[in-house]
Amino acid sequence: MYMITKAERVVRIPPKDLDEDIDDVIDRLTWESFEGKFGPDKTVTIAINNVKTEGPGRIVHGDGAVYQTVKFDQLVFKPKENEIVEGEVVQVVKFGAFVRFGPLDGLLHVSQVMDDRVDVDEENKRLIGKDSGRILEVGNKVRARVVSLDLNEKNPQDSKIGLTMRQPGLGRLEWIEEDHKKKGDA
Repeated sequence: MYMITKAERVVRIPPKDLDEDIDDVIDRLTWESFEGKFGPDKTVTIAINNVKTEGPGRIVHGDGAVYQTVKFDQLVFKPKENEIVEGEVVQVVKFGAFVRFGPLDGLLHVSQVMDDRVDVDEENKRLIGKDSGRILEVGNKVRARVVSLDLNEKNPQDSKIGLTMRQPGLGRLEWIEEDHKKKGDA
């Protein structure tokens, strides 16, 4: 889920950057320090805006850098269990497919792709429903539900997120549309 929140953090300004325009330096260092990283509330910061300094900075003895408190608005992403997400298949492997939604990737295990038995076509990097003939491959847009979350705060891309498409209203977007039309005709 995407949210806009306010944050207050401390940014380290190295001595070599103190002769530049301080507002530009603080903006740049705030982006470099927090963008794409988990915050204390387990949200991934996507974008930062309206960076403002708060009070005077402090110099730590023996370091020479200025530690400046900053306040800013941030766009964050926080996945939640049972949340419905839409994403794109970015990789197909022999045990399933990786789906990118927001800044993170989740694993769609072969057992969670569809109610059909799934064959893996490793050569062409696709998953094929044995009875339905439905194909899932890189570039397909899908709707899935988050079933498990193990977030890695040090490196968000190493988070383990489990997904499923085995319930009505989930799957490759074209499959959902086909199923909707079939129900409309019946």
